[in-house]
Amino acid sequence: MRRERLFGFILLFFLFGTGGVALADKAATSIEGPTNAPRGSEVTIRITVTHSANTALHHVEWLKVSANGKEVARWDFTASQRPEATVFTREVKVKIAEDLEVKAEASCNVHGSKGPSTLKISVKE
Repeated sequence: MRRERLFGFILLFFLFGTGGVALADKAATSIEGPTNAPRGSEVTIRITVTHSANTALHHVEWLKVSANGKEVARWDFTASQRPEATVFTREVKVKIAEDLEVKAEASCNVHGSKGPSTLKISVKE
């Protein structure tokens, strides 16, 4: 019985103690969109989120997009309403009235965020 318990503890250590750290990561984003656009136009920004897991215990918790510091879109996820995959995309339409700095950031419910990604869009006259 002691040998079985010891084996169980060793197995749990390797499954969760070492493997979890090696496979763990923070949520990352990338942004695709134009670098310039005519004033008054509407552009589509595509955000791709990458994260190693999509389980009830380990998933992307939120994704937010801001333009010139103002939040323009946000998605919140839960253990029961997770993103559709470990790599997923969302699109946001933004009206160009001035030069914009668009930032996107996602966060893992366990490990946090790798930080925001940025896209600068200049007004083309």
